[in-house]
Amino acid sequence: MFSKKLLVTAIAAAVTGSLALTHNAFADKNSFIFKPIESSANSADWNPAAPWKLPKGFEQMIVSDETALNIYTGGRDDWHDMNTVNETGPMAGRFMYRTHEVRGEPEGGAVSVVNLETGETKVLAQDPTWDALDGIRWTSWGTILFAEEIDGGRLLEIVLDENDRMTAAEVIDRPAVGRLAHEGIDVDAQGNVYVVDEHRGRSEGCNGVVPCGGGVYKFVPNTYGDLSAGSLYVLKVTGKNGVGQGEWVGPIDPLTAREAGTAAGGQSYQRPEDLEIIGDTLYVAITEGPRDAMTETDPAQPNYGQLEFKSELYEGRVIAINLNTMMVTNFIMPGVNVPVEIGRPGDEGFQTGFDSVDNLAESPDGRLLVVEDNVPSDIWFASTKTDEFGASLKVDLFGSLSDSEAEGTGIYFSPFNPHTLYVNVQHSAADDGDATWAISKTRRRD
Repeated sequence: MFSKKLLVTAIAAAVTGSLALTHNAFADKNSFIFKPIESSANSADWNPAAPWKLPKGFEQMIVSDETALNIYTGGRDDWHDMNTVNETGPMAGRFMYRTHEVRGEPEGGAVSVVNLETGETKVLAQDPTWDALDGIRWTSWGTILFAEEIDGGRLLEIVLDENDRMTAAEVIDRPAVGRLAHEGIDVDAQGNVYVVDEHRGRSEGCNGVVPCGGGVYKFVPNTYGDLSAGSLYVLKVTGKNGVGQGEWVGPIDPLTAREAGTAAGGQSYQRPEDLEIIGDTLYVAITEGPRDAMTETDPAQPNYGQLEFKSELYEGRVIAINLNTMMVTNFIMPGVNVPVEIGRPGDEGFQTGFDSVDNLAESPDGRLLVVEDNVPSDIWFASTKTDEFGASLKVDLFGSLSDSEAEGTGIYFSPFNPHTLYVNVQHSAADDGDATWAISKTRRRD
């Protein structure tokens, strides 16, 4: 594993362009071509200095951890959650911004920033009233959006100091975008903001009404780059299990977005957690669902006592929404184009598979990345080429986290550094072990 000093030097060179790169894996979008690993990581093999099981030819390095900035002291984890960099404007690509998903702490939630050239890390913004900060996204108008993953949570916008990208000039509440249990955030070329309601809409519902909530939303601002006013819409789907023909219905009341969205006919999913726009498609991670398996209890049937999997049920999946046609399809689904996970590594009969999908990102070559909210937490790459039913034609296992108590989150590729995948380790089993990691092809050591 590289030292932090060497990592900062390597990242700084990539960001500033000071490293003369030849035509190799570090210079182009093909830097993440890999041979898939065969299975998930076993916690018995956990090495805190290298917790990720990776394909041959890749290495892992800490970008910033709790030795660089320990926001929540006394043995409390910092819960590094989601990542972005300043994708436009002055010194673009130099600074990484991260949410910290702590809950109920007296200091409140925080957003931190890392100078990728120097390694300097500091708190960018913090407030005692902020709770469970999750999604974060850079906007094309040069601000940072972040949000709370609690019922009725806020979406907020950071305006940075014009002369200092590590200082927040202002933090503005944006209630017009919707009060929801926010996680994923994305923004399209027209300045529309897409968000999800991270809620078990199919089982928990609202005030005894099931299904309710767990929807996908689109905010259309009255003026590009101004989120103070606009219209909020919810995704409605005509079809079974939330796939079929979709449409945006509304506008709805943003202050009661969950209930108002359901009343307008919005589709309820089971914990939608993140979303990512690639081309003209919006991908949404649906973490849970009705259990896949059912047990045949009729002794007269040949499968008596055995578990069967029904294709119309699911445990976790990724859906795809074509933003032109509004057709909604199952893009990744266990038992369809990726294996069903059975047990845990080391268990008899264990089978590596896809379970509890969480965060999404776009790779430099346009594939969809997926990381699981699961133990073990796996990272998958999925081709956006699909079959006639909308399912990805190729889903490959790239990495797996061996830390027995942690999950990977915040997967992200900076547009200025296509050879490095950033990912956080959250609530690690190691003391003060939460961190942001960089994964890249092994560099030649001269």
